[in-house]
Amino acid sequence: MPRIPYGRQHIDDDDVRAVAEALRSDFLTTGPRVGEFERAVADFSDARFGVAVSNGTAALHAAMFALNIGPGDEVIVPPMTFAATANCVLYTGGTPVFADVDPDTLLIDPARVEAAITDRTKAVIGVDYTGQPCDWNALNRIADRHGLATVADGCHALGASLDGTKVGTLADMTVYSFHPVKHVATGEGGMILTDDEALDERLRNFRNHGITTDARTREESGAWFYEMHDLGYNYRMTDIQAALGSSQMKKLDGFLKRRRSIAARYDREFAGTNVRPLGIRPDADHAYHLYVVRIPNRDAAYARLREDGIFAQVHYIPVHFHPYYREHLGTGEGLCPVAEAAYTEILSLPMYPDLTDDEQTYVIEKVLEAACA
Repeated sequence: MPRIPYGRQHIDDDDVRAVAEALRSDFLTTGPRVGEFERAVADFSDARFGVAVSNGTAALHAAMFALNIGPGDEVIVPPMTFAATANCVLYTGGTPVFADVDPDTLLIDPARVEAAITDRTKAVIGVDYTGQPCDWNALNRIADRHGLATVADGCHALGASLDGTKVGTLADMTVYSFHPVKHVATGEGGMILTDDEALDERLRNFRNHGITTDARTREESGAWFYEMHDLGYNYRMTDIQAALGSSQMKKLDGFLKRRRSIAARYDREFAGTNVRPLGIRPDADHAYHLYVVRIPNRDAAYARLREDGIFAQVHYIPVHFHPYYREHLGTGEGLCPVAEAAYTEILSLPMYPDLTDDEQTYVIEKVLEAACA
């Protein structure tokens, strides 16, 4: 029986060689490879600055710090996301406020965002769910009217674009993740992109304990003196991770091409069946981190697929359903009915560059069988 996960990394000899070279170099962390990786990702995304950090959650936390989110401040977030998107607001003392999603795409609904704004709202985090950009044109218009900052949780969306503009410049800051199932893997890792020089400086200090210079800068200048201006964290990325990331970036175009090919075949095979892919915005170029379908009897289908060696996944349990949020923020059923209804139906199917045509044929066959059972 095959064992087919919903996602996995692609690592080749070039990646191994790049990591080995980093291990033999003078710097294992805070060295030149981090800056090279930052530049590669920022250039690919058409952004001025990229700030690499230890993981995607650290990137979200850093973004909230850079915006000075604190007690009494509200940040609007969608419920259909990983918990870190909302948790990052709590990390800095703010309050996440949930705005429901569009029923077709499961992207945050701009009308719900505007309805959730109060005099305490400071920012909106939109999640480019599955790799499809949000309606950033509408979200930015709302933000401009109300004087709000925008953050794109683009952890699914490296390589996506909206109206020809790449994810990375659609919001004031964009956050990426380099977890192994993402488009580019560094083991763990994250990055924040921005065109704002002041935000870039705050982000860099925050990832390094709130200190204004890092070890490499001091060594190059010969200066021993440093100052801590903010209560930052050790969220630095290592040169080992960055070396892997830079090697992976060279293959990103090929990864995206293969993901889109897999998605196009799923679309064709499921057309006219009771397996329903999510909607695609006509102005979006999808990056397909995930391929999510609505499927009848989702829980039974999930169990049957596992018996067939297909390890599909559910993305996500709505954040406001988690016990912590129920207990501390008083959330629960009925808060975001569109996301809650979708949660009972959605399933993420295998989607990664190394998925073979034969494996995808098997997945399609077994998904259709499970949907009709």
